[in-house]
Amino acid sequence: MIRSVVRGSGSALPKRAVPNAEMALMVDTSDEWIVERTGIRNRHIAGEGETTATLAAEAATKALESAGLVPSDIGLIVLATATPDQTFPATATKVQDLIGCHGGIAFDVAAVCSGFLYALATADSMLRAGMAKRALVIGAETFSRILDWEDRTTCVLFGDGAGAIVLEAQDVAEDGPGVIFTQLHADGAHNELLYVDGGPSTTGTVGKLRMKGREVFRHAVTNLASVLETVLAETGFAVADIDWVVPHQANARILDATARKLGLEPGKVIVTVDRHANTSAASVPLAFDTAVRDGRIKPGDLVMFEAMGGGFTWGASLVRM
Repeated sequence: MIRSVVRGSGSALPKRAVPNAEMALMVDTSDEWIVERTGIRNRHIAGEGETTATLAAEAATKALESAGLVPSDIGLIVLATATPDQTFPATATKVQDLIGCHGGIAFDVAAVCSGFLYALATADSMLRAGMAKRALVIGAETFSRILDWEDRTTCVLFGDGAGAIVLEAQDVAEDGPGVIFTQLHADGAHNELLYVDGGPSTTGTVGKLRMKGREVFRHAVTNLASVLETVLAETGFAVADIDWVVPHQANARILDATARKLGLEPGKVIVTVDRHANTSAASVPLAFDTAVRDGRIKPGDLVMFEAMGGGFTWGASLVRM
C-alpha cells in the first residue's frame, strides 16, 4: 500500500528565551502561579527579523537535512499557522522561496493549535493521490504578536516557534511505516471560548487573543480522549500498543488529565510545554522533533499525534515511524 512515511524532522525557536521570572516583571504573576496552573517555565519570543516564515524555513531546512534531501526534492509544502507573515500571499510560498524550493505546490492551512494535524492529513491525502512524491509539513507561529500583554491569564501561556517533518510516498507493507489513520473534527459553536478579536473582514485589524480557560480545559480533555479512542478503534490498536503520544503542548494539566482518562502511562507522553509553552500549530512537530533528536522516538515506534485548538478544532493521527 502507499503510505506517507516520515523521512525527517526539524524545529526552530526564536533566540530570546523568556523565563517566568521575566514574565513576572511584565504582568502581575509569579513563577509559582504559572508553574502550578500550566507547567510552563519558559517560552521563546520572536525578535526583530524573526517571523513565522523565517522560523518555518529554519525548521524546514533542518528537516531536509535530517531526511538527507535537498529543496528540489520537495513537491509540496503545507504550512499550518494562525499567525501568517501577511494576509496574503500564503506564508508557505515565502518559506518555499527562503529555502530555494521553486515550482511545486505551497499553501497555508488555518486550524490554530490543531493546524499541524490538518496539514498532515492534507499532505498525506495529496501524496497518496500522486500529486507529489515528497512534502514538507510545517507548523509555525509567532503568537507573541497577537497577545494582549496586559492580560496575565493569556500572555503567560504562549510562545513562538516552528516544527517540520518531511513526508515521502512509499509502497510499504501493512505493518510498515507511515501515516496509518487520521481523524479530524471541528465545532464552530464554541468560537467565543478561544478566538482573536480582529480580522481583515471584520475590524480591519489583527486583533488580540481572547480565551475562557476553564471552559477550554473541559472541552480539551473530553475531545482529545474521545478522538484518541476513535483512532485506536478504527485501526485495531490498543492503548498499550502506543509507544509515544505527542500531544499539543497547551497545558501540563490537560496532558495529565487526558493521559489518566485514557489509562495511558505518563512516561509515554512527550512533554515540552515546560520549555516552549503553547506554540499553537508548532507545538506538535516541535515536541516530535525534540523527542526524535534526544533518541526517545525511534524507527518502528507507534506514535500518536493529537491536538485541540480554537474553532474548536481537534484531531489525532496514528503514525508508524
